[in-house]
Amino acid sequence: MEPLPCVLTIAGSDSGGGAGIQADLKAISISGCYGASAITALTAQNTTGVAGIEPVTPEFVALQIETVCQDINIQAAKTGMLFSAPIIRAVAAALQDKDFPLVIDPVCVATSGAKLLKDDAVQAMKDLFPLADLLTPNVPEAELFTDMEIASREDIFKAIDILLEMGPKAVLIKGGHFDSVAATDWLGIKGRQPIPLMQQRVKTKNSHGTGCTLSATIASGLAKGYDMVAAVRKAQEYLNLALRASFDLGEGSGPPNHLAPMLIEQMKQGLLSDLHKCGRRLSCMDGLSQLVPEVRMNVVAALPHAEDVTDVAAFSGKITCTRKGEIIVSGQPEFGASVYMAKALICARKFNPEISCAVSLRHDADILSAIAACGYVEAWFDRGDEPSDIQGPEAATIEWGTCKAVAEHPEPELVDVVCDSGDKGREPLIRLLAKDFADLEHKIRKILESMASF
Repeated sequence: MEPLPCVLTIAGSDSGGGAGIQADLKAISISGCYGASAITALTAQNTTGVAGIEPVTPEFVALQIETVCQDINIQAAKTGMLFSAPIIRAVAAALQDKDFPLVIDPVCVATSGAKLLKDDAVQAMKDLFPLADLLTPNVPEAELFTDMEIASREDIFKAIDILLEMGPKAVLIKGGHFDSVAATDWLGIKGRQPIPLMQQRVKTKNSHGTGCTLSATIASGLAKGYDMVAAVRKAQEYLNLALRASFDLGEGSGPPNHLAPMLIEQMKQGLLSDLHKCGRRLSCMDGLSQLVPEVRMNVVAALPHAEDVTDVAAFSGKITCTRKGEIIVSGQPEFGASVYMAKALICARKFNPEISCAVSLRHDADILSAIAACGYVEAWFDRGDEPSDIQGPEAATIEWGTCKAVAEHPEPELVDVVCDSGDKGREPLIRLLAKDFADLEHKIRKILESMASF
């Protein structure tokens, strides 16, 4: 097997496992690299705060770095919590002749509010900046090192210029502290205009160790040969996914889920298998042919943290029927196989995250009567109301219409079906929503039973 790219992390130890060396090594490993470490301090902490800090002697920090680099081919490194001026100076001396990219995360304060950098170490940290290929301060850290308030785009540009003057080749000011719908990080590279790098903001209290995770993942990307912009973008995507997949660990702020990519790959295989089984059951369901639209039926199923159509599986050839009523499930379950239905499901999930499945049904009077008789909550949209700046691709229409229909319903979280009456060249459809495959099949059977009673 080919050796993995090696990344060295120089940071403090987090006994709670969510930040510092522990977070770095998890992020480095999941990025496909080998992680080595030099520990600068021991902390006693959990999700609620830091109870104590025991720094390592500067000489021993330097010895760790030197010993690792003498034997292991380090291809990138990052720093995190350095704590004191003597430790920072020891790190600077040990890295003076480095021949690999270095990411400096100038950690000052923990998520819980505990100070992780002594007041007299600020100038020493600035003296370390010329060794950085990338500096990754958050807004409070950037304000500390530039001695200015950052409240606007213009402030960010000015702060980037000031920080670049201190010697790093590039600066990434992280925008997580700004109150905005999207989280925008600003990447400034010497000789270039700052680049806004946006990610959808994740609503979670579990943000402990996000800076460590991001910087470690960027360093891993640089070790693998990515250019700076690509390394930052890929790290952002990973962190965003890890935040969406985060879970409550203790009473306070938990960490991102560093294993999210691996766990989601496992979920994907399970979801495809479950969708295949659902298709087999539907193919044997009496009367299902009555519900199949002219454009054919499809079932879509989303991963727990689906954000895109590639996170939603469907049958590649859809579901159709013969004139005798035989159900034919065509193709195989695949992710991204149904853009229209995936868009509808993702929109519905914004209002009710418990929804994970949907199926497209024929739109006719008997089926609508059966849906009403079952007590299912309906939401409707009229294609004629579609704004002119959206009209065009069908996927955009479905996305707009589903969001509009559910959002305008008095109880959006209770919606079971989203209907539209079609348009010229567009068949009217009913989209039945469900929490899982069992719920989906149960709802279909209820509709069929109701239709049989007419």
